[in-house]
Amino acid sequence: MATEESFDIAIVGCGAAGMSTAVSFAETAASNGNEARIALLERSPEDERGGSSRWTRAAMRMDQSFNLDPKWVGELQRVSEGLSDLEYSLAFAEAVPETGRFLADHGVEFFHASKRLGLGNSNFASPNGGGLAIVDNLAKSLDGHSGVRFFYETEAVALSVGDSGQVDGVTVRTTEGEMRVLRAPTVMLACGGFEGNYEMLTRYLGPNASRIRRLVPGTRFNMGDGIRMAIEIGASTAGQFDRAHLEAIDVRTDRPDAVILGHNFCVVVDSDAKRFYDEGEENLLNSFERVAWAVWAKTPGNLAYYITDSSIMDHPYLSRFFETDVPIAKGGTVRELAVQLSLEPDALVRTVEEFNAACDDREWDPGTYDRKATVGLDPPKSNWARPITNGPFYGVPVAAAICFTYGGLKTDNLSRVLSNGGAPIKGLYAAGEIVGLHYYVYPAATTVLRACTFGRIAGAHAAAAMQSHF
Repeated sequence: MATEESFDIAIVGCGAAGMSTAVSFAETAASNGNEARIALLERSPEDERGGSSRWTRAAMRMDQSFNLDPKWVGELQRVSEGLSDLEYSLAFAEAVPETGRFLADHGVEFFHASKRLGLGNSNFASPNGGGLAIVDNLAKSLDGHSGVRFFYETEAVALSVGDSGQVDGVTVRTTEGEMRVLRAPTVMLACGGFEGNYEMLTRYLGPNASRIRRLVPGTRFNMGDGIRMAIEIGASTAGQFDRAHLEAIDVRTDRPDAVILGHNFCVVVDSDAKRFYDEGEENLLNSFERVAWAVWAKTPGNLAYYITDSSIMDHPYLSRFFETDVPIAKGGTVRELAVQLSLEPDALVRTVEEFNAACDDREWDPGTYDRKATVGLDPPKSNWARPITNGPFYGVPVAAAICFTYGGLKTDNLSRVLSNGGAPIKGLYAAGEIVGLHYYVYPAATTVLRACTFGRIAGAHAAAAMQSHF
């Protein structure tokens, strides 16, 4: 028989969502004179805790007053073709300022910047130290709460449900194979999507899902357990299960999050040196996922090459979109560059020459949709079609890497997991990437912010609702 321990809340996952939940729950309970007993479960060892949150740069689309970009909700509705939950998104936008203050109050230092070139006009807040700073600062805030316990290298196996339908705990398995039951009248699922589960990736994304690389090491712990456990007790789902957020990374390095963002200012070719994607379809913020998806879906072996010239690489701002810890391949001519990249030289020369000849004579402006396009080329380049003529020439091989999956659980605005009938499942919350929201395209720089926001909301709501339990 499995051993049992009792807590006020069991939180599955120690990333941004789980840590925000724990801090909010503990502080709400403390404000009412109670010391909360909190179990924090983490699949990883302690020195790798935090899942994806640990590795991300965690850029957040909010201004210096911590207001969400006012264009974001409309953008989300546009790219999802109205499928994303509008009420949930509006609640998120309204709650963001308090989340910004919550993080700042708990030691997270933000740098603010307005970015334009290649991105459109947007304000960003970036935590000093990235997502790891969020995880560590929130964890430090728990040090003064004696009722908090971390369970590392612990796998969540199943949710426990009482006779009334109330979730009342979670069964876990240790690295020794021991089964334990953590009893708690509230369970928070904050354990990410299924990026680390190739069986689920193949089931939902289709054949060759095993070719998708991992953007960061932490995603290997995201096995879809929370989604599976919740569905087993009747939870509803949301988000597009056959889609995921992919990003194009430099294949020559093992550095986490080695994203190359400069596709707008390149031609992108496959291993036959042929173009397969409209590099000027949308600005960087709206298309860095689209190009990665095209690399995975349309190229042999999930491999492509970004080709550009010194006009971009000598530019004081645009060159930043090619930052990597490995020197960019360089050639005095396109033919020499092809040799450096192990591409067939005649094929790459032909592709670049055809592209150059097709560029119209409009003025090039990388800071706006300049409509400088190709003529008679398939696929076209709809914007920023500047001829690649100024040597030396540069190139970098890229592959699609998975950041997070879209499909997940459906929750209400308080982070309560909903049943298939639309009712909240008593005692069960979810926040972060495990909650499905996105369809077709992810409007960037909101994932960690959403995790922190709904984790914070869930912790406060759950602690207030349990006041009579303490």
